[in-house]
Amino acid sequence: MGRTVTADRATEGGLREAHAHLSMLGRSLAMCDVSDATGSRDLLDRMAAHTPDANGWVIGVGARPEGWSDQHWPSRDDFDRAVGGRPALVWCFDYHAMLASTRALKHAGITGDTRIEGGVVELDGHSEPTGVLLEGAAGRVWASLPEAGEAERLEQVSAACAHLAALGFVEVHDLKSEPWLGGVLARLESDGRLPVRVGLFPLVEHVEAVSAGRGAWESDGVRLLGGKIFTDGTLNSRTAWMLTPYADVTGERSRGMALMSVGEIAGAIETCRGLGLGLAAHAIGDGAVRGVLDALEHVGGGNGTPPVRIEHAELIDAADVPRFAELGAACSVQPCHLLPDIEALGRAVPDRLERVLPLRELIESGLEPGRGLLFGSDVPIVRADPGDSVLAATRRRRSEMPEVDAIGLSQALTEDECWTCFGRGLV
Repeated sequence: MGRTVTADRATEGGLREAHAHLSMLGRSLAMCDVSDATGSRDLLDRMAAHTPDANGWVIGVGARPEGWSDQHWPSRDDFDRAVGGRPALVWCFDYHAMLASTRALKHAGITGDTRIEGGVVELDGHSEPTGVLLEGAAGRVWASLPEAGEAERLEQVSAACAHLAALGFVEVHDLKSEPWLGGVLARLESDGRLPVRVGLFPLVEHVEAVSAGRGAWESDGVRLLGGKIFTDGTLNSRTAWMLTPYADVTGERSRGMALMSVGEIAGAIETCRGLGLGLAAHAIGDGAVRGVLDALEHVGGGNGTPPVRIEHAELIDAADVPRFAELGAACSVQPCHLLPDIEALGRAVPDRLERVLPLRELIESGLEPGRGLLFGSDVPIVRADPGDSVLAATRRRRSEMPEVDAIGLSQALTEDECWTCFGRGLV
């Protein structure tokens, strides 16, 4: 979908990957990659052929049902047969939806009667789980897996850092950093095995404890930058919080899911400010973006304080674009997601395509590329090749597509502006 960045450009002062998940990236390198599966049958065949891990689980990553020929997950019975009755799961590429086998559901204690705050257990006509789980329900299964040991964590994080360094990155921001990540990175640094600088953003519920222990591991190469919150879900699962309903969803979830109130978001900002830290807020839908901006306005703009970063911001209402600069908020986006999401966007928000990643407007409203407007990938949700985001931000479509299929072409940036958005410097 994109092109690989040239070595010359990658080493021209180095690049910053502003949104990555190091632990998950390292772990995903050993998972069954189904990102290019063509349909549910193809997914099942790949999972059937994959070798279980040391604990007997079969784990897949990268599923994209929106792009499949049949556009739906396999049934739980078919999934069970494919994996031989083993505990198994396959993540949707966005890590907000999952297909779990019967053994995996049982392991996590999920039945047709299970209710999970901030999550959805999809049920069939007999009130039994289909195996499809959204948001917190998927998280419950994932949290039930056996924890990796210290040595395994070290090697997974080392592999992830090496992978990103090979793409030309000299700095990485880890969003949703595990409480143990700082210590692992410090050990890699002391062993001479850390080829990138890393900035950490643990979940807000962990940030006070992580901050209290930072003296044991923080250095020029590994820094605690802020806390992380999730204010909504994702576009592909239709859980992103929208101002107006999705075109293809009805009922109580027609505008997605607001995972936090404005007051709760404001409280998270104040918690991080009290520690001298910034805040990174996952906000994909235009409703979530507005919610974060409203919360920031309530507590006071961020000029001269650690910044509030709005992560993803896939849709932004026109009225909210100038508020980023006015309130001192940064916008951390991943244009590369546009490439595989074009069809999903057309189905979900056909009336708001001009509001998808309004990058030109954000710059014209006062956000400085590389400081107020940051580029990353969200790896391993998609690959980290920066050329993908350059392609998406300059052409607003996949390389093989005609210009008529572009999404919001008036919002395109120049290549130089794109590379500046990948510019180095902890923000």
